[in-house]
Amino acid sequence: MKPGLRRLIGLALVVFLSWPDTSHYFAQGVVTTAPWTGTWAIAPAITPDPGFNNQTIRHIVRTSIGGTAARLKFSNLFGAQPVTIGDVHVARRSRGARTIAGTDRPVTFNGQSYVTIPAGGAVQSDAVAFQVPALADIAVSFHIPSKTPPNSTGHVDGLQDVYVAPGDVSSDPAFAGGVVNAAGGQSYYFLTNVDVMNAAATGAVVAFGASITDGLSSTPNTNRRWPNLLANRLARAGMTVGVLNQGISGNDFFTDASGQAGLARFGRDVLGQANVKWVIVSDDAVNGLINGNPATYQQLVGAYRQLIRQAKAANVGVICSTLTPFKGLAEWTPAIESTREDVNAFLRDGGSGCDAVLDLAEVTGGQDGDSAAYVPAFNSGDDLHPNDAGMQAIAKAVDLTWFAALPPINSPGACGHIATGEGLALGESLAACSGNVALSLQGDGYLIAMQDGVAVWSSNVSGTPGVEIRMQEDGNLAMYDSNGAMVWQTHTSGNPGAYASIQKDGHLVIYSANGTALWSSAG
Repeated sequence: MKPGLRRLIGLALVVFLSWPDTSHYFAQGVVTTAPWTGTWAIAPAITPDPGFNNQTIRHIVRTSIGGTAARLKFSNLFGAQPVTIGDVHVARRSRGARTIAGTDRPVTFNGQSYVTIPAGGAVQSDAVAFQVPALADIAVSFHIPSKTPPNSTGHVDGLQDVYVAPGDVSSDPAFAGGVVNAAGGQSYYFLTNVDVMNAAATGAVVAFGASITDGLSSTPNTNRRWPNLLANRLARAGMTVGVLNQGISGNDFFTDASGQAGLARFGRDVLGQANVKWVIVSDDAVNGLINGNPATYQQLVGAYRQLIRQAKAANVGVICSTLTPFKGLAEWTPAIESTREDVNAFLRDGGSGCDAVLDLAEVTGGQDGDSAAYVPAFNSGDDLHPNDAGMQAIAKAVDLTWFAALPPINSPGACGHIATGEGLALGESLAACSGNVALSLQGDGYLIAMQDGVAVWSSNVSGTPGVEIRMQEDGNLAMYDSNGAMVWQTHTSGNPGAYASIQKDGHLVIYSANGTALWSSAG
């Protein structure tokens, strides 16, 4: 089996991380019980800016997975002084800086609307009941009431317009007075994470690297970074896996220049993410070869081994990316090329410690038969970064079976009733509370309603076989195959607290939390 096809299925099925305790209440009084999973993140670094004073920032965040609740994290990691933020709001985006009226929700910190982030520290918000959509834009707005020092903690090269307005307009859908932030370009400030509550999520994969991972040279405001495109593929496959981009342009394993050195930030930016199950170690090593003081083979291999050991100790699967070509750069030499090829040979070798290999060198290399240079169709023009087509090729090269896993289920606790988090595994049945009626997930993978021993309904009319059904937190009854892909559903998401009922007449019905019928097998 090729290294790139070595599967992580076993790891994904048996690994359970230590998540923060989530058995608490929202500020709105909604009980939270599921683990948090990251849907969006940026890697913090120093972001040049003149400082902010009585202004509101509105960030646009592209989600990877959805959820029924959200929490936010803000960082002042590189700040020399405390920073106060507040009146934080999250809402669905309409276009530009506008949000969709009626979707706005306030965000608090230990019940308070304002919070001070200590120098070198970070704060995490309370959970907020907010229907987070998958693969969509949400707006996070926050007011900065007083003068902040220049050069905030944030993320440059965000490739997404950021909006700034005078005063406090966080809750305003029109964002009155707001303009694209000309001073800082497309940088993010203070906001580093958005996590969601989605018990169907099998975990998050972190893309860890430098400018290729960061998406540099992809088209701004279009979410064509390869981690975004990977999130699209996972969603189309019915897999609920968060994708978190922890690339920093210019970053390498060893130097604190563009962000902290990769070896130093790995614990925070990868292992510290919510419900992380996998990491793709990408292009930091490329910068180690072209920074004017090229790293040796021994140094780079030592760095990979160190990261692999840390990830394995945290029960996180490691996918190693081979190093993309860069012949054509002024820094390229035959000796550096030899090191690149030797490192790639190490990563492809079964003894590297990598759980799988994403062979980006093979995907992107091959100009006129020269594997040291980019394929012209994927070259952005600088001989180092992929264009949009190259980003798509990288995302397509990821084997989705690496992330296969089934969402957890509990057995139904009452007759005829499947509550949130409950479901049936292959071969299991649920009897109705009265009558000779049962709901079964048969050995052939189809959900069957039986009355007096006769099948009155089957999911095979609108889906493919599966091995598990689960009543999800979003109100959707879903069936999954052995790879963790959704193969059938009732399309009732957006109704937290909904439940399924197998009735004495043989009908399977999905009811909302207040008892309204949302879906029925009777049609």
